[in-house]
Amino acid sequence: MQTKESRWLGGAACALITLLCSGAPASAQAFDRAAWQQDYTVLKTALEKRYSNLAWFASPEGGIDLPALNRRTLSALQSATSDEDGNSALLAFVRGFHDGHFSQLPTLTPATTVGAAPATPEYSRQDAATGCAALNFAPYDRPIFSLPFESLPGFRLIADGIGTPFRAGILADTAKSRSIGIVRIASFEENSDQGLCIKAWARDDMWGLRGKLLRVPLRKAVEHDWYEALAGVLRTFQAAGVAGVLVDVGNNSGGDDSGDITARLFTARPVHSAALWMTQDSATSAAYFDEELDALRTARQLDSTSQLAGSAQAAFLLQKGQLTQATCGMDWVWQTRRPWSGTTCRRLVAAGSAGGPLSYLSPDSIRNVNVARQLHWPAVVAPLWGTWRGPLYVLTDNKTYSSAEMFAAVLQNNGAAKTVGIRTGGDGCGFMNNPDPVVLPHSRLRFRVPNCVRMRADGTDEVAGVKPDIPVLPMDGENGRVRAMRVFTEVTADLKRPSQGPSEQLH
Repeated sequence: MQTKESRWLGGAACALITLLCSGAPASAQAFDRAAWQQDYTVLKTALEKRYSNLAWFASPEGGIDLPALNRRTLSALQSATSDEDGNSALLAFVRGFHDGHFSQLPTLTPATTVGAAPATPEYSRQDAATGCAALNFAPYDRPIFSLPFESLPGFRLIADGIGTPFRAGILADTAKSRSIGIVRIASFEENSDQGLCIKAWARDDMWGLRGKLLRVPLRKAVEHDWYEALAGVLRTFQAAGVAGVLVDVGNNSGGDDSGDITARLFTARPVHSAALWMTQDSATSAAYFDEELDALRTARQLDSTSQLAGSAQAAFLLQKGQLTQATCGMDWVWQTRRPWSGTTCRRLVAAGSAGGPLSYLSPDSIRNVNVARQLHWPAVVAPLWGTWRGPLYVLTDNKTYSSAEMFAAVLQNNGAAKTVGIRTGGDGCGFMNNPDPVVLPHSRLRFRVPNCVRMRADGTDEVAGVKPDIPVLPMDGENGRVRAMRVFTEVTADLKRPSQGPSEQLH
């Protein structure tokens, strides 16, 4: 027989069980679908305003059906029953662009206290390893080739990529009648190599009168030695009489502007940098224009008679002015697809080239290197241009991204190399001057959004990836050694053809 109290407890328990079991979990009771939908609206509006690749992906050439992606995201949010569902819907939307530069950043947790900044370390001239580590110089984490060329018969290693920035070797065919030089560029970060830092650390000119480390000269010395080390590998190839050079940028996630600068070492042809465009959003792009205008003013101060500096400065002023001009709306991208070419709205503004204000500068046109490098960044290594002058091939794969894509693209654009392997990953240009991320008001999700575009010679966006001139696609059941041999076979076969492709006079 139940008592009054037991009947009340039983009823309360039943009510509680009903509350917990009849609907979504307790954490989902506070789920605010409208807030997540508003976050999505905010994200799309931000992309319309500042995403440099949006017009490309809204075109049939871009390979993505944005209206369909939008419908899927709206449907996912409409059927969401928890914050986890909302989060998944937005992240799936971002992944749908297949643009590695457009990606999520860690959500920030507000700090409860702000600690005092630590004191600047005292660098010891006798402890280069510790000092270089403190300054973020480190060994590259992928010095090995992207394919195991070392395991093939006829291969001879000439640089290990551990104590030096580059791994390199010479691979000969079985008859020893033809060989190619293979150099691995694991990362396009010319001022972060640990070994070069330790080498420069011992130089007297890296230290001030009071024994203080001169950090800017140190980084410039490392940068200079990085290019010199690469040129040294190419000279070794020349001395060995190789028939061609294969540059391995497979599994290379990118780096900095050295992707464009480095290309000049591999050819004597005039290499023009890709046209650079910036998003027509002043808050995102103005800092880059201001930086370049400051550099051009410096160039004019160093050489007041330089007509090139004056005309470049005037052009940049005009281009910056377009940031504040009226522009078209981009909300159409969620309803329809429009061709990339023609009159399609892009919200992009010309911004010189991927090599600076000028796309090309003859090495002998300006004697003052400090003036030249403000106009065309590759001028900093002009004495090394054309170190290699023979047939050139660039090995790429679907993990070749960003600055590594820039390297492959600029050589292909200028007819200076043939690309071999697989289409690159398709990140293209990422960020100029590190624009602020987009932060969504409800979820506090944070996304970095690219603000620049590098144009290919055919007028397409580099974010589409670099298609190989000589495809060498993976085959079922194939191991790395077999594929490495297929690459070598394709390159040597191409060298034997009457037209050796994009080569200058042989060394």
